[in-house]
Amino acid sequence: GRNVYDSSRKFLQFQLTVNVVAVSLAFIGAVSNDQGESPLKAIQLLWVNLIMDTFAALALATEEPSETLLDRRPIRNEDPLISITMWIHIIGQAIYQLIITLSLLYTGQRWFKMEQYSTEHFTVIFHVFVLMQLGNEF
Repeated sequence: GRNVYDSSRKFLQFQLTVNVVAVSLAFIGAVSNDQGESPLKAIQLLWVNLIMDTFAALALATEEPSETLLDRRPIRNEDPLISITMWIHIIGQAIYQLIITLSLLYTGQRWFKMEQYSTEHFTVIFHVFVLMQLGNEF
């Protein structure tokens, strides 16, 4: 039970981080873009959710329980599912990822010598977003 609880919390923390960053990036990018175009397209968001759900579920489902789980107190029903520490990790990781992706959104065209808000520009942002999610997962 405790191992399933811990795995569920890790999965929830990962999913919240992915979705906070994705929604924030899509909203900020669309509002700040002259054409009102989001840097993350709907199909890209669907792909990210599908792949990240699968990877996270597989990683957590195959995680072996440790002996120290038995030494820990049982979880009370009143305990929050998302702890303060988890919120700090979610917000910290979201801020880090948003700084990187928004930097790419506003200055990436100069770094990679491409037209701002072009398909290539948005593709670079998407790839960096996905790589940061994979780094966040492990």
